[in-house]
Amino acid sequence: MTRHLRSLIDLSPAETLRVVDLAAEIKADPANFAHDLAGKSIAMIFAKQSTRTRISFEVGIHQLGGQPVVLSTGGGTGMQMGRGETTHDTAKVLSRYIDAIVIRTYGQAQVDDLAEHGSVPVVNALTDRYHPCQALADLLTIREHCGDTKGKRLVWVGAGNNVAHSLMLAGPRAGMDVVCCCPIDLPPNAFIVDRARADAAAAGTTIELRDDPQQAVRGADLIYSDTWVSMGEEEEAERLLQILAPFEVDEALMATAGPQAQFMHCLPAHRNEEVTDAVMDGPQSVVFDQAENRLHAQKALLLLLLGTRDWS
Repeated sequence: MTRHLRSLIDLSPAETLRVVDLAAEIKADPANFAHDLAGKSIAMIFAKQSTRTRISFEVGIHQLGGQPVVLSTGGGTGMQMGRGETTHDTAKVLSRYIDAIVIRTYGQAQVDDLAEHGSVPVVNALTDRYHPCQALADLLTIREHCGDTKGKRLVWVGAGNNVAHSLMLAGPRAGMDVVCCCPIDLPPNAFIVDRARADAAAAGTTIELRDDPQQAVRGADLIYSDTWVSMGEEEEAERLLQILAPFEVDEALMATAGPQAQFMHCLPAHRNEEVTDAVMDGPQSVVFDQAENRLHAQKALLLLLLGTRDWS
């Protein structure tokens, strides 16, 4: 059966931790995995601009001995999917050429359609609803800095967006409690909240929704923020900045959380909007470790989805 990562719902708790375990092995000894994707070609489709996602996947595939095939959906050099060819047809054609598809796009339906109509693994490298690759890298980062993910309390501060959704799904899979602290006007998706709470009930963890950052962060092990204006939301920028202004992570908020709290951010950061320079560059920040760990987590994910390493 072809496996996909459309969202973390595709992974059981054991499989989620297997990705993290393998990522740690790859990080410790990359040379041991240098030929795992020899002879494999991976299509990388980008409808959105990218720094970390493109570089980490492209470099990672190369380091595993594979061939990254980078495609865009816009401009004169873009693929036909960007000018009218259906996702259905694209999935069937690419499946004849390559061994897996990585896609960074807007709508989740495009990822789901590629998975449904193709015959190779599909990896969601970001949609407006989910960012599962980021969450997997975050679990590796949390383990490195906190010793374990189990029993940890992660507090999201900001809009209920794609990263928040994936962290809510990641929490129960890794034994963490997750607090999603959002403005009332910018809540997380209700379906994802319900699914995450059901997963948490089964795992013995919790998912909380809050709207007061000062109360939410007390006793947090991790405080997580993200840019307030995502790609495609530029016309709403003024409204979003006004609503989210009380949700800035500054030194005072970190002090409320306590000295044990690590600051996380998926990047790119709009400094002195959602996070101050002092926090971003301070001793509690682990944001650049998160960025590095995208490389290792995604390499592990590809090896597992392509069957060159076992899930157990």
